[in-house]
Amino acid sequence: MVGVEVAAEGAQSNIADVEVIVAGRSRDTEFVTFVAEHGASLRRIATLLSGDPHRAEELLQATLERTYRAWDRARDGDPLIYARRILTNLRIDTWRRTRRELLLTGDQMPDLAESDRSAEVVLRDELTRALRALPAKQRRVVVLRHLLDMSEAEVAVELGIPRGTVKSAGARGLAGLRQALENSTDPTEMTR
Repeated sequence: MVGVEVAAEGAQSNIADVEVIVAGRSRDTEFVTFVAEHGASLRRIATLLSGDPHRAEELLQATLERTYRAWDRARDGDPLIYARRILTNLRIDTWRRTRRELLLTGDQMPDLAESDRSAEVVLRDELTRALRALPAKQRRVVVLRHLLDMSEAEVAVELGIPRGTVKSAGARGLAGLRQALENSTDPTEMTR
């Protein structure tokens, strides 16, 4: 909320003093609130895009740092979309820089503690492993298109690729996921 007070400096003067009073949350408070609301979602996206929890954490930290630096621009629109775009671009930049994917094998994956939700954890683990087995472009398209429920056009704009590439990479990615999930009893089929 912005309040404006105008005080004229005399009847004959056209110059007015303008005092702007800004009432509301500070920049830091807004950003902390944003991270509290959307941090877990961004971490999940980073994990699915990178295929490695450690890389995902680094990717998330870099994303939050860049989003904070550009917070004035980000909060003018939708900050979540702005942060997600940064996250995706950072992941693409990492892929371009390294041109290799280091995937974790079954014995490198952390052991999951048994709980009453163990069946859900096992299914999520199988899906995560299947996503890791996909090539980077297919994984990005599948995550954005199906897990974040974005349209083909939105994914194309987000990744900077043609819409036809989104369709073909998505179809190949889903086929790869189906095959990997059918073979999920054999962990050697999941890693390439």
